[in-house]
Amino acid sequence: MKDKPMNTSFPRDQVLFASRLLLALLFVLMGWSKLTGFEGTVGYMASTGAPVPTVSAIIAIVTELGIGLALVVGFLTRPLSLLLAIYTIVTAFIGHHYWTFDGVARYDMWIHFYKNFSIAGGLLALAASGSGRFSVDALRR
Repeated sequence: MKDKPMNTSFPRDQVLFASRLLLALLFVLMGWSKLTGFEGTVGYMASTGAPVPTVSAIIAIVTELGIGLALVVGFLTRPLSLLLAIYTIVTAFIGHHYWTFDGVARYDMWIHFYKNFSIAGGLLALAASGSGRFSVDALRR
């Protein structure tokens, strides 16, 4: 069966803008909370076994807050979405290792682990589609 031509009235640019905002929201909020609660962030990094907890915390803040804000405005959307997708998968293994937990905690970590993969999927779709018309990327073209 052949694919039908895309409906030209589909609001592609508006949907891409909404996609960037919704995907970035989590990272901006988490990056900001890590920045404003830096000591707690370092402690959490240590508890997950993240390498060099202080450096890991700084990397997390720069990645989450910095790339999150870049996605909001649509700056370097394709490469940064790809980078953030990789980061999100790596953090699933570092921060949500459900296989080391039991009971309800295991289930909770399992959800977070696979949620990271789902978010990475959305980021990969954004990397493939680009930022759309409402973006810094469009202004730079």
